[in-house]
Amino acid sequence: MSYRKLGRTSSQRKAMLRDLTTDLIINERIVTTEARAKEVRSTAEKMITLGKRGDLHARRQAAAFVRNEYLEARLDESGENIIEQTALQKLFDDIAPRYADRQGGYTRILKKGQRRGDAAPMVILELV
Repeated sequence: MSYRKLGRTSSQRKAMLRDLTTDLIINERIVTTEARAKEVRSTAEKMITLGKRGDLHARRQAAAFVRNEYLEARLDESGENIIEQTALQKLFDDIAPRYADRQGGYTRILKKGQRRGDAAPMVILELV
């Protein structure tokens, strides 16, 4: 198989990858193990590519994968309406236009050291 199983069942693995990908979109940087980061890199780059396409079908495909998490709620210019920004909106409105002229390679993995408890190799996964 061409993917890592990460010691989980398929549903647990999919849920973990969805959560880590959503966290990467929200925070633009996460600290995780090296094996997880290499798997999340694949899904995150697919989501950014969908964001670059920007059509309705790509938005629905990304919405089926990215968790529906709210980032912030703020008032608009008139001060009457509340604007809520989700992870999906950040992907399509902020992150995807940043990589409009880039053909892949949206993430970077930096080695951090080893985790104290089990000496697992830790890395920082961030958007370039």
